[in-house]
Amino acid sequence: MAALRVLSLSLICAGLVACGGTGGAGLKDAPVNPRFADADPHPAIGTQPAFYPVHGLDVSRYQTAIDWRAARAAGIRFVYIKATEGGDLVDPMFAAHRNGAKVAGVRYGAYHFYYFCRSPQEQAAWFIANVPRDRDALPHVLDLEWNHGSRTCRRRPDGATVRAEAQVFMDIIERHYGRRPLVYTAPDIYRDAGLGALPRTQFWLRSVAAHPATTYPGEGWSFWQYTSTGIVPGVARPVDINAFAGSLADWNRWIE
Repeated sequence: MAALRVLSLSLICAGLVACGGTGGAGLKDAPVNPRFADADPHPAIGTQPAFYPVHGLDVSRYQTAIDWRAARAAGIRFVYIKATEGGDLVDPMFAAHRNGAKVAGVRYGAYHFYYFCRSPQEQAAWFIANVPRDRDALPHVLDLEWNHGSRTCRRRPDGATVRAEAQVFMDIIERHYGRRPLVYTAPDIYRDAGLGALPRTQFWLRSVAAHPATTYPGEGWSFWQYTSTGIVPGVARPVDINAFAGSLADWNRWIE
């Protein structure tokens, strides 16, 4: 995989024109990716995701059983699967989703939902205890979100603390798996905690109401979560869909 952050491909949104790649062929030279339906499409997103040839899902127990072969046939190339949360929760569908994706030839990675009331060392150890090493897995993910609805932890640390804990977690994961995890994040915590200052970080950015270039001006990204209400064959209910930032050639290099 590339050691440095994959930069986003800028779109001229009014004309929906793809503007070059991240090393390698531009998107205009990449195969056209199928467009996925959306149960609640946002007008500002429009057809922009269709300019990215590599799309995937992120899932958890809420997606229940998935027909991974059908999803792959529809154009899904990768999936990020919730594995753990905090220091004592394992997603009960993690193993089933992982095994189903692997059999169908969908590349997978795991993500950890961060809990601000446990130490990063404890959470990294919990993730490692539940996510086996797999040479075919994608780089794993640290999911950083404010969780106002938590019944057990509503702690909201200052930005310096969030960034310091994230780096400790990522350092431990990198030492164990040999690849540095990405950071998934949303606009509010990205802004409030100054996550753009994290060094050596590839981002997976949630931006369901605009292109990331608008929501996170100046930030690079590897993945864009562009909808939470996508309709994908093989998935029984609306699901998150994500685009990879580069061309198909970029993707093939990134997953090496």
